[in-house]
Amino acid sequence: MYNYPHYKETDRSLLIAFMRDYPFVTLTGADRDGRVEATQIPVLVEEREGRLFVTGHIARKSSHHKALMENPQALLLFNGPHTYVSGTWYAGNLHQASTWNYISVQARGTIRWMEDAEMIELLKKLSLHFEAGNSASTTVYENLPESYLAPLLKAITGFEVELTEMDNVLKLSQNRDKISYENIIAELKKRDGDARVIGEMMEQRKAKVFPV
Repeated sequence: MYNYPHYKETDRSLLIAFMRDYPFVTLTGADRDGRVEATQIPVLVEEREGRLFVTGHIARKSSHHKALMENPQALLLFNGPHTYVSGTWYAGNLHQASTWNYISVQARGTIRWMEDAEMIELLKKLSLHFEAGNSASTTVYENLPESYLAPLLKAITGFEVELTEMDNVLKLSQNRDKISYENIIAELKKRDGDARVIGEMMEQRKAKVFPV
């Protein structure tokens, strides 16, 4: 991880909010021989009595499942918006390398596998959460036919990770002078997608980067 103090967010509540806003994570782990496996999955982020948990499910008996059974140490990567930043937007000397702005949280913990009943409760919460609480939706767990659910439940396994380590990078041009910072915002806000999102985030954080 890119470990520079000016690229770190220290407000835990903001980091948790970010993780909930970007719940499609990369779950990684390595087997006993050191082979690294990764799966991209949606997860739930829950805080219980000040402790942070991530829950989700992966394919049962996959190479990733087998690796994490051998070595339960898990790393979860929460990646947010990202964008190219041209060196031509800097003030002064334009002969500088361009860069990439992005936001990322890395979270670690020991994976615990769920029993079937616990996994079913997870699937109920997961499907309802991503259907925005619409219990009438035909795709939430309770409304799926048993003939569909039976083979599905045999093919997946639920997990929970209590997070014991968290690190982050909010690389949003905090190392630039004020004029360059404002130029970057203006250029990014001319664009669509992640570029605009990053520009708006930079604008919101401007007072923190350049306090009066």
